[in-house]
Amino acid sequence: MLERLELQVFLTLAEELHFGRTAERLHVTTGRVSQILKKLEGRVGTLLFDRSSRTVELTEIGRQLRDDLQSGYEQIETGLARATQAARGSDSSLRVGFVGALAGQVMHRAAQRFTDDELGAPVHIREVQVVDALARLRGGHLDVLVISLPLSAPDITVGPVLFSEARMLAVPAGHPLATRASVTMEDLVGVVVLRPTDTTPGAWPADRHPRRTPAGSTIVGGPRVDTFQEALQQAGAGAGAVIVGAQVLRFYSRPDVVYVPFSDAPPIEWAATWLKTNDVPRNRSFARIAQKIGSGFLQQ
Repeated sequence: MLERLELQVFLTLAEELHFGRTAERLHVTTGRVSQILKKLEGRVGTLLFDRSSRTVELTEIGRQLRDDLQSGYEQIETGLARATQAARGSDSSLRVGFVGALAGQVMHRAAQRFTDDELGAPVHIREVQVVDALARLRGGHLDVLVISLPLSAPDITVGPVLFSEARMLAVPAGHPLATRASVTMEDLVGVVVLRPTDTTPGAWPADRHPRRTPAGSTIVGGPRVDTFQEALQQAGAGAGAVIVGAQVLRFYSRPDVVYVPFSDAPPIEWAATWLKTNDVPRNRSFARIAQKIGSGFLQQ
C-alpha cells in the first residue's frame, strides 16, 4: 500500500518533471523527493523516470503507473476535499477570477462541471482587470486567477496551461500594417506600442509591451492604458498598436481596428494560478477541469 506522500511525490514529479518544483509544491526537500522516489522504484523493481543533469522524463512503466494511479488519487483528494467542505459549511465556495472574454467562457463552463461532477461546491466567477488581477489574488479576494503568461512571481503557483492563441497586432484601420497578411516582431520598429499604467511586474506581461525587438531595435512606447478595452479604443483612435491574442477575432471585432497575425512570435498561453499559500486540492481539481474544457476551445 502506497502512503499518501509517496503518491503525491510520484504524481507531482510526473506532472512537473522537475525535482525542485516538486519539492516546492509539496513543502519538502529535494532530498526527500529523491528518497521517496528511490524507495518507490525499489518496490516496483525498475526506474520510473529517466533523469539526467538537465531533464527528467517518465519511462514507459512510469507513464503506465501514472495513468493507473491518477484517477484513484484524485478520488482520494476529492473525498478529503468533500469532508473539508462539509466541515466548513456552505461558505466554502471557490472564487475564480478571469481576464478576457475567452477565459470567461471557459471559466463559466468549468464552474458548472466542477459543481456538478466534482465537489458540488459553488463557484463564484468574476471578471478582473489585468492591471489589478494579481493584487486581487494576493489580497485574498480570489482563490484561482486565470491570466496570460508569462508570469514570474515567487508567491504564486502557475498551474496548467488552459488554452493558447495566436499572437496578433491590433493597429488602427488606416495604419500601413493594416493591409499586411502578417507582421514580424521587427515590424514593431517605428510602431507606437501602448503601455499599461500599472508597471507592477507580471501585472501586464512584458511581452505585450516590449521595449526592443529580438534584433535589439528600440520600440517606441505609447500612451498608458488601464484596461484592454481602453487599449483597443486608443488603438482605434490612432494612438498606437496593441499586441493581442487571436480571441479578438471572435470577441472584440471593431470597425476602427485591424488585427494582423505575427508570423514569427509564439502563441499567448493562459493558465490557472493561485497563491502558494493556498495550494489546495480543489484549486488543482478546478484547473484540471478547466484545462479539459479550454484545450481546443478556439477550434469550436
